[in-house]
Amino acid sequence: MNPSTLQAQVIVDELVRCGVTDAVLCAGSRNAPLSFALHAADVAGRLRLHVRIDERTAGFLALGLALRSGRPVPVCTTSGTAVANLHPAVLEASFAGVPLLVLSADRPQEMVGTGANQTIAQAGIFGTAVRLTLTGPAGGSAADNGRWRSLTDRAVAAATGALGGPPGPVQLNLPFAEPLVPDGTGAAPAGRADGGPWTSVPPIGRDAPVLPLDPSAPTLVIAGGNAPAGLHDLPVPVVAEPASAPWSTAVRTGPWLLGAPAAASLKPAQVVVAGRPTLHRAVQRLLADPSVATYVLADPNGLPWTDVAGTAQAVGSLPPLTPDPSWTHRWRTADTAAAKALDQVMDDGTAPIGLRLARSVLAGLPDGGQLLLGSSNPVRDVSLAAVPRRGLTVLTNRGVAGIDGSVSTALGAALAHDGPAYALLGDLTLLHDTTGFVIGPDEPRPDLTVVVLNDGGGGIFGLLEQGAPEHAAAFERIFGTPHRVDLAALCAATGVGHLRVDVADVAAAVVPAPGLRVVEVLADRPSLRAGHAAVRTAVDAAVAAALHDAG
Repeated sequence: MNPSTLQAQVIVDELVRCGVTDAVLCAGSRNAPLSFALHAADVAGRLRLHVRIDERTAGFLALGLALRSGRPVPVCTTSGTAVANLHPAVLEASFAGVPLLVLSADRPQEMVGTGANQTIAQAGIFGTAVRLTLTGPAGGSAADNGRWRSLTDRAVAAATGALGGPPGPVQLNLPFAEPLVPDGTGAAPAGRADGGPWTSVPPIGRDAPVLPLDPSAPTLVIAGGNAPAGLHDLPVPVVAEPASAPWSTAVRTGPWLLGAPAAASLKPAQVVVAGRPTLHRAVQRLLADPSVATYVLADPNGLPWTDVAGTAQAVGSLPPLTPDPSWTHRWRTADTAAAKALDQVMDDGTAPIGLRLARSVLAGLPDGGQLLLGSSNPVRDVSLAAVPRRGLTVLTNRGVAGIDGSVSTALGAALAHDGPAYALLGDLTLLHDTTGFVIGPDEPRPDLTVVVLNDGGGGIFGLLEQGAPEHAAAFERIFGTPHRVDLAALCAATGVGHLRVDVADVAAAVVPAPGLRVVEVLADRPSLRAGHAAVRTAVDAAVAAALHDAG
């Protein structure tokens, strides 16, 4: 057996022994040894292989598989720009703490800098975005069995956080010398007889001291992505983002209440930050308020704590909280009033379609369902309008909050989910990753419904400063970015089902169905800013009245 084939077979065998169940592959020449080894493992039923033609799509597919399963997922590419195309997914995995394994095939080191085809200096190409970069030797023999396996175990341990740092992406750069295809001779050396990894690495346990806060003070918990479990049913209000663990029992209208002019009596004396909140400016203003004491829960996986404004006084664990019941009662009174006003403006059609769509989708999904939210308006629409509920797994790409790769992330997460799977995306987010729908005839295909709000461009910018009337002359072209893509034709070209419905019919459209399909809902983008302002006015008035009546 030639050295490259031998090395690739040993590495793939060790990945399986480390618990890898899925792998993503892009075709290439230099990664041929790994391609044959991964295919053989797939045929033998040892792992499930997913082949894609676009490395950026492949990276996000692997990200979605790892995000949902919690297991490390390798993505394998050939050398050169193929590796560079993984950078967006690597960055997302880095900030979100997702165990992504980059298996980058490379030319032997002596070819770098010689002008050899498809050769760049790719070891370390991801910089500080990866937890660890390892480079294997080119060539070798059966005597190197333990060295190759140990290298693989170290990469998996770094990706899963077992080396002491937080989970995240790891690059295993693998130079392969020719010949690159199997020669049909010999067999790869065996691993441990018990089927386990060559080197067993235990998980890292982390304990944090109790936060030195005042348990009886008016306290508000702010929860974002990666917020730890165990924050349900606290005796204080929790304002949570949809993909955070405590969202299902959080204050529904929390983002509206934090920005309400009449909500001075809802201002806490102290805030506890859990995870990484990124969605709402009202939350960021509260965390920057010098009159509010800010504390941060330590991340159980060792990710850095969030402190954008530099106000955090301590990082640790949450003690039992014993606030005056009137504190929670005020928040409950305001939330009830705000929710009633919010539902009224959505029911009468005053609210933007995006908010109404978010409420309908979340209410219509079956228990056991999974929903991936696009990083632009969809995740904010759900946060602002949907009724929090149990029975759902909600995911987002909020590590770096890009819209790239969202279709592929949703596909990967759906392939790792045991139940009906959905995504709620904007039209530009869908268009940014149309190659996610390019799936070969022999590849695993999930049952996934992608609900797309199509307002013909970039709606979120209309809600930001650049969407103000004084910028109207330039806005549409450089921020609105209008397009004329026919989503039905796009779906037909890629073999994806398509259905266009009104927002009132969305609940019926998200009934579980087999296959991959897009449910398109049309919206009017120019009215978005005024629609949000109308909702803001209605909610503020209702909260002011409720708090006045409550004294």
